[in-house]
Amino acid sequence: MDISGFNKKIAQLRKNADISLKTLGEMVGASARTVSKWENGTAMPSVENLIKLSQVFGVSTDEMLGIGEQKPQRLHTDGMPSIRELYKIGSGPSSSHTIGPERASKIFGEKNADADEFKVILYGSLAKTGKGHCTDVVIIKTFAPKKCRIEFDVIKSDLPHPNTMELFAYKNGEQIDYARVFSVGGGAIRFEGEAAQEHAPELVYPHTTFGEIADYCKKNGKRLWQYVFDHEGEGFKAYMAEIWRAMKRAIMEGLEDEGILPGGLNVHKKAKYLYNLQHLDETAETRSNRLISAYAFAVGEQNACGGTIVTSPTCGAAGVVPAVMYFQQLKGGFSDDEIIRALATGGLIGNLIKTNATISGAEGGCQAEIGSACAMAAAAMAELYELTVSKIEYSAEIAIEHHLGLTCDPICGLVQIPCIERNAVAAMRAINAVNLSAFLSDTRKISLDKVIVAMRETGHDIDRQYRETSEGGLAKIQV
Repeated sequence: MDISGFNKKIAQLRKNADISLKTLGEMVGASARTVSKWENGTAMPSVENLIKLSQVFGVSTDEMLGIGEQKPQRLHTDGMPSIRELYKIGSGPSSSHTIGPERASKIFGEKNADADEFKVILYGSLAKTGKGHCTDVVIIKTFAPKKCRIEFDVIKSDLPHPNTMELFAYKNGEQIDYARVFSVGGGAIRFEGEAAQEHAPELVYPHTTFGEIADYCKKNGKRLWQYVFDHEGEGFKAYMAEIWRAMKRAIMEGLEDEGILPGGLNVHKKAKYLYNLQHLDETAETRSNRLISAYAFAVGEQNACGGTIVTSPTCGAAGVVPAVMYFQQLKGGFSDDEIIRALATGGLIGNLIKTNATISGAEGGCQAEIGSACAMAAAAMAELYELTVSKIEYSAEIAIEHHLGLTCDPICGLVQIPCIERNAVAAMRAINAVNLSAFLSDTRKISLDKVIVAMRETGHDIDRQYRETSEGGLAKIQV
């Protein structure tokens, strides 16, 4: 670990806060002499003391250590994978923190079937919020009945990706294999080095920008959903039919559920209450907002309980697309086939964001999760009503624009507050984005591609403590 500049940093922070060596020592549980050693560079604080120091000064541990960060890289430059990599049926509460690590552990365990013990080191957001997301629980369960030791490294930050994990396989006490894996969002993973090619998804789309896709569709007389179906291949419609059934099941199960969400925050489930909260003088608009919110809450609460949901594009944002699509189906009488076509268009937008920016809250903040989900839902709804390609683009653009800079700082690292409410708000915002696009699409000035780049750059610039690290913002609130 590079600690150059740490001694100067802590000394400067202490002086700026006008705190004496003795007082700072008392605040973090160390002597004044020990603090002096930290400042003159002859000693380093323990992990526990480092965390306490970051809390005292209100800065992240990464900032205190003065370690830089690599800019995120585009996942693909020569094409995009199937949207089957985006829409996945799995268990909550987090695609990056449960589904991704579970997949990595399963692949590594199967590769090393003769190992008698494993070890996994979690870094970055996986380490800082892994307990709240049950990352360690799902990894141990995946390797069982074989023993797996879990280590949380909250210090190291010079990482290729904020969700980094290292896996070790042992036999008779000797290491026999090693892998470094990145959980890149939506349950997708990437193995570093040679294994990356072995497990990388096939690129089925030749285009990587909306502009390219729109030009192709115009030239060939295609709608966006037709473009998707042309490239996805055999079995895609059946796959999407199961995705839609899973989305509706999550809504139905959530609307029947009651009780308190696990995790210790004492949050009551609200979907059933919202759904049944009718008034004789309720306006049509109020009823619509209530039902949309109930559907979004239903999926969000199922996710928080570790239930089965569809990543769309992530677990934490899994309620937005289903809520909008289910509401529109009931309202407009759309068939399942029409919904599937709309989901294909929404998935295409999510794929573009995943390729050119990120859908990971740890990498880009909640704009990457809820913002992406809102854009997907808006595009899907616009497709449902057969709006032009330009209006579909504008709908997605509006949805992203008004989530730029949104932080990812859930209380206690649990996907509950404010995550579940954000699903409901984003679902309603997606519908508003489509309505606004239908009125003003001819007046827009910027493209969806440019907004996606802005999302990517904004996500990189958001301070780390607001990117799923439980170090800042709402995450610091004691409930």
